[in-house]
Amino acid sequence: MDYDNAVAQLLNVDGALAVGVVDYDSGMLLAGTGSARIDLEIAAASNTEVMRSKLKTMEMLGIKDEIEDILITLERQYHLIRPLKKHEGLFLYAVLDKSKANLALSRRALLDMERELDV
Repeated sequence: MDYDNAVAQLLNVDGALAVGVVDYDSGMLLAGTGSARIDLEIAAASNTEVMRSKLKTMEMLGIKDEIEDILITLERQYHLIRPLKKHEGLFLYAVLDKSKANLALSRRALLDMERELDV
């Protein structure tokens, strides 16, 4: 499955507002779709900094583990970042409407998509 199909499929998750695949080495959005109110280019670049910061913090603390996902909870939205283990330097990014999304099912959808991309 290619990244464009992956983000299109993830946009079908209940409450999904925007979805992207991001290269956190460059901060570039490789594929993305969703609400015109969310500038995915800016979100990709900004969340790249979140990802880098967490990895740096883990390194400084000597934590030898892998990030499964990063959840940012806002008043009306969830922002999920899921690194793609077999696609080094890339992560899935999803913006969800908090009033419509089921967080557990959304996290599961990102995991399932990661597995499909690994095939």
